[in-house]
Amino acid sequence: KKFPKKITQGTMVQRKDYLISALIGILTGILALRIFSFLKINFEFQTYLLLFGIPVIFVLGVYLGKFLSQKLSAPFLEQFGKFTAVGFLNSLIDFSILNSISFVTGITAGFSVGWINIPGFLVATTNSYLWNKYWVFAAHDGLLHDFPKFLAVTTVGIFINSSMVIVFTTFLNFGIDPAIWLNISKTAATATALIWNFIGYKFVAFKNHV
Repeated sequence: KKFPKKITQGTMVQRKDYLISALIGILTGILALRIFSFLKINFEFQTYLLLFGIPVIFVLGVYLGKFLSQKLSAPFLEQFGKFTAVGFLNSLIDFSILNSISFVTGITAGFSVGWINIPGFLVATTNSYLWNKYWVFAAHDGLLHDFPKFLAVTTVGIFINSSMVIVFTTFLNFGIDPAIWLNISKTAATATALIWNFIGYKFVAFKNHV
């Protein structure tokens, strides 16, 4: 029995999305293990939970985004499901580099944190651009076609991100271990920047592709 070409192509696209989300989950798990080693956090079965659990969660997240987008007639939910998976990978790249630099330099607070926060954010931003352009928003024009607008949105994002990290680590420490508080601060900053970035990418950077 032959199935309509459109249905077959749709199934292939869905499988591709799930494979990509699983790959992103594996990479995220590997980086999470690295960060946990920096923070000296260890719990039973952490390797298995991070390397296998995160990919499963990401696949389910992408599936949920697709399901809700169809049920609620809200296409942006499918994009947000993918964007969230990419966002976690970007965050773990960012966190990993930040913790590496912090470990080497010994910097965990103060205005210097703003500077050591930038390299990881820039690497994560490059990763973000490629995934968002070709997977989340499916913009298949020239490589740098959307980059100026993307960079403008991201520049605001890095200001939000670094400003929050500086404020949290410098003025809001509650006696928590500095290395752990740095990561808590970074988490709050990343979550805020994540929301800003999705709105900016969807309605500014990749507006012509959504």
